[in-house]
This record gives sequence, structure tokens and C-alpha cells, in this order.
Amino acid sequence: MLPFVIHRMTWYRLLICLFLLAALLAGGRGMHPAFAQQPDTTKQMYRVETADGQVVIGTLVSESEKELVLDTRELGRVTIARKTIQRMEAIDPSRLRGEEYWFPNPQSTRYLFAPNAIGIPKGSGYYQNTWILLNNVNYGVSDNVSIGAGTVPVFLFGVNALPVWALPKLSVSPTENVHLAGGGVVGGVLGEETLGVGLVYGASTIGNRNHNATFGIGYGYTGEGFSETPVINVSGMTRIGRTIYLISENYFFAGDTSMISLGVRWAPRSFAVDFALFRPLSGELEGDFIGVPWLGVAIPFGQ
Repeated sequence: MLPFVIHRMTWYRLLICLFLLAALLAGGRGMHPAFAQQPDTTKQMYRVETADGQVVIGTLVSESEKELVLDTRELGRVTIARKTIQRMEAIDPSRLRGEEYWFPNPQSTRYLFAPNAIGIPKGSGYYQNTWILLNNVNYGVSDNVSIGAGTVPVFLFGVNALPVWALPKLSVSPTENVHLAGGGVVGGVLGEETLGVGLVYGASTIGNRNHNATFGIGYGYTGEGFSETPVINVSGMTRIGRTIYLISENYFFAGDTSMISLGVRWAPRSFAVDFALFRPLSGELEGDFIGVPWLGVAIPFGQ
């Protein structure tokens, strides 16, 4: 299978893919300057937002009914009146970059559509919508097991049938930066007497929730059995700023068409927006065809 894939790819495209993977793996080892300096994690730190839009980050020195005092790195001790506080939360000091706080990746276990092998934490989940019609919800039953479901509301167009699917996933992490997972997409159509269809897959991921690369292999199936040839997925993600990630999700088939993509994730705090372009590597669509756009939104919930 792999020799076939490489044979179908021109040398410069192969070089681009290898370059992207090398950059992603390098990011996973912490080579980005913004992640080089780690703050002191011996004291609990707090992030305070005031009603006039100011943000103060520091350790709590004292507090009373009327005010609290924070010890900040650049301003020293700052006194804040409680009546002006709009939000106050404990934060992870390792996410500080100078005086700027980098929020967690709101969709760290999935690229554009394909999952990686990192598990969804227990009690957490996310809702994902793509082009308004494609809907997925995933939830961490435990740190190692998650379950999801999805549908396309075709009833909006007067169609009686309703496509639905389930998304089970089992994840384990032998080391901090090595993750393994197995799962599937178990689908069917409500209102139609059709055979079930879906995909079972295995995946391995190297890296963390901000910088990682994944190799996956899956087999599609119908009621008549499994396909004889697999689909191979090679994907990666790297964080290049406080709110920006680069994403690449790529599929290699045994037929004439394989797909690569390059996208950007914008994740300011409590949601993420993915913009990407999928393009065929080979086959009838390649020619002058530029690519298929992707627009997705993910909203996390839970812990």
C-alpha cells in the first residue's frame, strides 16, 4: 500500500508532506521559542478580568470582602476592588508566556474530522459543526474511553431518512508523548432498510495536545463485510501562537484518488474555528481543480 502511495505522489508533494511532519514533530519536542521558558509552578496563580477589560495575572497575597491583592511579575503587587472583578479563575502556570496566558486547545483530540490517539478527559466533550449540516458530539466517559454521535439533518430538505453514526474510541498513553487508540464510525440511516456502514481504525500519535502527528489505518465495512484495502491517514497539528494552529489532514487510498489538506485553526478561548482546503493528489479531479474548502466550528463543554 505505501509503495503505491509514494509512487502516485510527485517528488515535490512528498517533500512538502515530509517537511510538514518534521515541523510538527519538532514542535512536539518543544522547539517553539514561546514554549521554551517555563514559569515557577510552586504557587497557585490566578487570572482576574475586570469590568473595564483589564487582565491581571499573579499569585494571591491577601483578600478581604472589599479587595484582593495579587503579586504580579511585571507590576509587583496590585490591589483590585472586588466590585470591579468580572471573572477570576485559577490557572495553570505552565501556560503563561510572559504576562500572556495561553488557553488550552479547545479541540485537541481531533484535526479537521479525523481523530488523533489522545483521549478526551473524563467529563469533558465538544460539539463540532461543519458547513452547518455535519454535526458531531463527543464526550469522555473516562480518560481512556469516549463516545460520540453525529448526524446530518436532511429532514430540513423534506427527506424522511436520517443518517446517524456513533463514534466510539479507546485511548491509552504508554508515555507522556506516545498515544495509541482504536475506534470506529458506526453508521446507518433511520427510516431506511439499508445495511449498516462504517469504519474501524487504529491510530498512533506522537506529541502533546498542542503539537502532534498521527498515523492511522482504517477499514471500511458494509453489511457484506470489510473492504480488502485500507485507507491510511497521516495528520498533524502544531500551535504557532496564542490562538493559531496549523493543521494538515491527509488520506491515502488504494484507488486513483488520495487527498491532502492544509488548514488553520483559530481558537481564542472557548471555541475553535477551522479553515482548510482539501485537494486531490491524483485522479480525475486533480487537473485545474484547486480544492474543496472546509469550515468547521468546535465548542467544548464540561470540565
